[in-house]
Amino acid sequence: MIIRSLLTEDNPFNSTDEIREWIKRRNREVTVNVEQIPFAEMKMWHSDEDGSVHHDSGKFFSIVGIDVKTDYGTNSHWRQPIINQPEVGYLGILTKVIDGVLYCLMQAKIEPGNVNCVQISPTLQATKSNYSRVHAGKSPNYLEYFVNAKPENIILDQLQSEQGARFLRKRNRNIIIKVDEDVEVLPDFRWMTLGQIKELMHEDNMVNMDTRTVLSGLKISDYVTPLDGLNGMSEFGRGLILSSTTNHSYISTRDHLSWLTSLKAKYDLMVTPCAVSDMPGWKKTECEIVREDGKYFKIIGVNVTISNREVATWCQPLVQPMQDGLCAFIIKKINGVYHFLVQAKLECGNFDVMELAPTVQCLTDKVYDHDKPEFYDYVVNARPEQVLIDALQSEEGGRFYHEQNRNLLVEADDNFPLELPPRYTWMTLRQIYKFLRFNNYLNIQARSLISALNYK
Repeated sequence: MIIRSLLTEDNPFNSTDEIREWIKRRNREVTVNVEQIPFAEMKMWHSDEDGSVHHDSGKFFSIVGIDVKTDYGTNSHWRQPIINQPEVGYLGILTKVIDGVLYCLMQAKIEPGNVNCVQISPTLQATKSNYSRVHAGKSPNYLEYFVNAKPENIILDQLQSEQGARFLRKRNRNIIIKVDEDVEVLPDFRWMTLGQIKELMHEDNMVNMDTRTVLSGLKISDYVTPLDGLNGMSEFGRGLILSSTTNHSYISTRDHLSWLTSLKAKYDLMVTPCAVSDMPGWKKTECEIVREDGKYFKIIGVNVTISNREVATWCQPLVQPMQDGLCAFIIKKINGVYHFLVQAKLECGNFDVMELAPTVQCLTDKVYDHDKPEFYDYVVNARPEQVLIDALQSEEGGRFYHEQNRNLLVEADDNFPLELPPRYTWMTLRQIYKFLRFNNYLNIQARSLISALNYK
């Protein structure tokens, strides 16, 4: 059922073109207004004497300052603002098998920070403050299916991290459930196959970050029949299946675990609170918390009006980037098997010092006068025939304002070296999925790229 869903875009409920038109239509129809306002004018929010920004309820999230000390990289000490949201939210997809094909109930959801307003989102996307109705609004649609899910209904259930450079140790519950009963399809929801969602992930800013992180955990090889039975799968797709099922790898999983453990032990990461008003290189004005050199990101306050949300009008802070980002995996066939070039990356908000990240994860070259990240030039200068995925993907629009990364999958040529710098390694898809089974091993940027792998 899952393989059939993965390999088909034939959908008697909604064709892929109809889904594209539905998203465009909802963008035209739904009223969205996001206006930057001074922090002092944000209703239900307040600033403390130290400059941090909090919701009056003490719930949702806060903007706080942190002091970071580490012996990783070239910058050993800095201070910055960060999102502190300790509560665990739901990112959930409800599925149902219809005529032997698994369908996902997806939502056309608007977030205030989305580049194009409406994107394809999970069935349920809600913080604990949202579904506890701290905002006094309506309860999220389909919440009861996830709250009451029984073990036999659950396909996937994980706690996974959010962006480690922007959130302080933030995690969400990524969950996929399967139901047998009839499900009422409410306005702004549609049934989609996995193949349709994968296809739409290759288009700019169509499928949101929350959908991508949830689907990344779906280990396709668990549902595979022998290769000769996979009709409709491309040669590249068969290569991915081989990579996700084979026991033959360039480096063993035991050695990967030892490698990652040794790096976590090698590098120190000390994160302590500090005042937002006492962050060298940053300043807080009436309207923003911003670096004096204009790099990286800033915090703004906004007033939001969206006509079809649980609450129609509200205020909140958002993180606004100063540059677009780049996230890329390099892949290479080693002994006939695709391997992914993975890095161990330390970010100040990580739950456990380091997480596995794409080969390249950085800002655009406007930031780098020198010391570009490893493999940056190889990725951005790749020949067209090497590029297997190339799409702009938005970060989560509920916290980030118009933040997007260029997501790339690049196949290395025969001359690409097997020997790597110490923080990098080669992994098959099977090994990546072994780490994905557990919490806080693969970062959200890596999961986003893994979810976009299309087997057709």
